[in-house]
Amino acid sequence: MIPPGSWLGLLGGGQLGRMFAMAAQSLGYRVMVLDPGTDSPAGSVADAHIQADYLDEAGLGRLAEGCLAITTEFENVPAASLAALASRRPVRPGADSVAVAQDRIREKVFLSGIGIAVAPYAVIRSAGDIKATDPALFPGILKRSWLGYDGKGQARVSTPDKALRIFREWAEEPCVLEQALAIGRELSIIVCRGGDGATVTYPVVENSHIGGILDITIAPARITPELHRRAVDWSLRIADELGYCGVLCVEFFVLEEGTLLVNEIAPRPHNSGHYTLDACVTSQFEQQARILADLPLGNCSLHCPAVMVNLLGDLWAAGEPRWEKVLRHSRAKLHLYGKREARPGRKMGHFTVLGEDSQTALELAQSIQQELVADSLAGRANQS
Repeated sequence: MIPPGSWLGLLGGGQLGRMFAMAAQSLGYRVMVLDPGTDSPAGSVADAHIQADYLDEAGLGRLAEGCLAITTEFENVPAASLAALASRRPVRPGADSVAVAQDRIREKVFLSGIGIAVAPYAVIRSAGDIKATDPALFPGILKRSWLGYDGKGQARVSTPDKALRIFREWAEEPCVLEQALAIGRELSIIVCRGGDGATVTYPVVENSHIGGILDITIAPARITPELHRRAVDWSLRIADELGYCGVLCVEFFVLEEGTLLVNEIAPRPHNSGHYTLDACVTSQFEQQARILADLPLGNCSLHCPAVMVNLLGDLWAAGEPRWEKVLRHSRAKLHLYGKREARPGRKMGHFTVLGEDSQTALELAQSIQQELVADSLAGRANQS
């Protein structure tokens, strides 16, 4: 066990890192962040900030020297950096697990290899691969193998010719072509696995996206007990097969006929787990700190149903939103990430509504969201 008062390290300066730092500090730890930004959400609350690139040897050396264990807040941190740090300090999750999750090709091969159902797909490394693809995969979704998140690096392709055009626009980077499916629901689950293999899971939640960006999460998901059990079982199998140590999110598709598929995995706390800050005994960020410090895992139980709504930069188009529209509700909790610049599609914060039941929480959350959007639109109209 790493005792409180010790330094924990973090690669990444975004909002996930900010919430990790605050959770670790509440347990008595000091947090050192390595991030290239000058005023990042995590760097602004950390006890120390190393402003350096993720591959900067001197910066990584300072992080390893100053901290007793190190984690990451997003999967696109170079696995090579994690491997270099692991030669000196415990790193959770490990470079091997992150390398699988940050490469869509490796991820698909891994999941299929352990018997987890995924969407029909083809690996695209050349124009010839597209020409040889099974026609049944069209219409499909072409996804870059690297650096894809929040709908980035993805394009719907109706024909091989369109897929070939997009592939060439992307400089023929390796891709995955997935068959476009009739999706009934999108689900996710947060799995927490310690260094001793002890594992706990949060409830399966239900997600809705707009433009590839998470919009609303409903906890718990409105699904059958059998579907919930299968999602939990698959998630535990994935974590075990990876030998995972840390907080892991598994995202699922439920097809219209009820078939369950794994969409992707994220080796870190996840946007769809933000509700745990207010609705659970232990948040996903506290679990990340506990695992890093070799503390016992916390309880994942829900206090009550909850609905989380993302706040994107679009709401700031006419200035700072009127937060009293959230805060006047006694069961609504507001979280802002301290980002200086609001841009369309940028995650600036979220709010969570707690309820006696999911439907009540959802109705209030949607009402608050609609008020905020209406205010923003009215403000823009007055400015024009």
